[in-house]
Amino acid sequence: MNQRLEFRGGWGVAFIPVFIFLFFCILYFIVFKAFEMYALAMGAFVALMIGAIFVKKGNYDLFWDSVYDGVKEAVPITILLFIIGMFSELIKTTNISSGFVWLADLLGVDGGLFTAFIFLAVCVIATATGSSIGTMFTCFPIFYPAGVLLGCDPAVLAGAIVSASIFGDNLAPISDTTIISAGTQEYTKKEGFAEVGGCVASRLKYSLVAGSISFVLFWIFGGGGTFGVGASEILAKNMNPTTLVMLVPVVVMLIAAIKTRNIYIAITIGIILGTIIGLAFNLINFTNVISVVDGAPKGFLTGGISSMMATVTLVISVYGIMGVLNGAGVLEKVTNGILNSKMGKTVRGAEFAMMLGISFTTLIFGGVTSASMTTFGKVQNEIGKRVGLHPYRRSYLLDGFANAIVLVIPFLSVFVFLGALLTKGYDFVAPLSLTQVSSGMIYCMVLFLVLLSSIITGWGREFEGAEGKVVRNPQEYTNQSASI
Repeated sequence: MNQRLEFRGGWGVAFIPVFIFLFFCILYFIVFKAFEMYALAMGAFVALMIGAIFVKKGNYDLFWDSVYDGVKEAVPITILLFIIGMFSELIKTTNISSGFVWLADLLGVDGGLFTAFIFLAVCVIATATGSSIGTMFTCFPIFYPAGVLLGCDPAVLAGAIVSASIFGDNLAPISDTTIISAGTQEYTKKEGFAEVGGCVASRLKYSLVAGSISFVLFWIFGGGGTFGVGASEILAKNMNPTTLVMLVPVVVMLIAAIKTRNIYIAITIGIILGTIIGLAFNLINFTNVISVVDGAPKGFLTGGISSMMATVTLVISVYGIMGVLNGAGVLEKVTNGILNSKMGKTVRGAEFAMMLGISFTTLIFGGVTSASMTTFGKVQNEIGKRVGLHPYRRSYLLDGFANAIVLVIPFLSVFVFLGALLTKGYDFVAPLSLTQVSSGMIYCMVLFLVLLSSIITGWGREFEGAEGKVVRNPQEYTNQSASI
């Protein structure tokens, strides 16, 4: 697009759709406590319609052309989201969490060790499903009451479940945030965006270090609760060791994603292998694959598409807003402002700017990470390209800091709200407050410290070499305008 989109009142007016979208984020997630992505998508489209009113004469068509240009960039992400939705729904259908309940009972763990075990189990489940909120709704009713009755500290246990759900969302190759963080970071030395498999392989070390430290801390601080009666009954109702066989397609899918760097191949293998194993072990039947009940389509294939529809709609709408900001030259102004500041003079400073930018964006969006990454991802992309950072590094700093300490803030995080909500309804323990759930989200705090140390020390910092290859030495990339 050669012609610049202009607004009455100057380029700052282009932020009107962003502010209106932010209003709907706060309204639905914080005021109404309605955690629906399609409601936010509605807010984004309303914001676009209102924003179009403020363009200068003769710019109305150009406004919507800018929206279309933004939406075009979302196409690869939306296709991936639909595909991964089917695999995610398959894993949910087999109820893999009941296998971990059986394993906990077999090992006889309780108290702090049970809290640590649940953190590990939910990490695996969240990585397998790629859905943080979906994992929370699945795991809380099973693990939380049993853990409280087995002597876990309720606040730390709730924090462990929430944290582990975020761990999987941050790492899983089939997570919407992983796909968005990869799909917003472009190569400069070749065509295309960061490969999902490569991003997962690159970020694995950070997640494992933060996860290992968190496991130990949950073990230390997760006990001390009141040991009660009734845990055995809860455990017995939710035990099925057979479901653990579904870890096989999960592991194969993860290995394929990392080895081939092609998420389409990995998901195809995962769905085929998972379906065969699920049918062979009677965890699903053919009606769970595809069927029609009372005229309505059922099964994990259609369910996977349906489950991603709201997220896809949100991504499309937010990319439309980003198209407007890009058409008005706003993203370029913000990027240049950061790069011309003191932080923009060094690679380390640029990474600090990325940390502050995505953290602030996630904060004002109420912890809706998919929206915040889509919004700030384009700015991060430009900043990172200017200082030669590899798309893998940019992708993880975007995803990692969005899922770190900013999600712990009690009154501005959808994850804290949901965690508190899911502790209600049990006679033997009082529901937790927002601050109690927040205090137990140890992994998010540890992840922030791990990433912060990575910026300060340069650990894991990757630059883009010839043909998009990963290089460690900044002198190996052609743009040497920035120093470390």
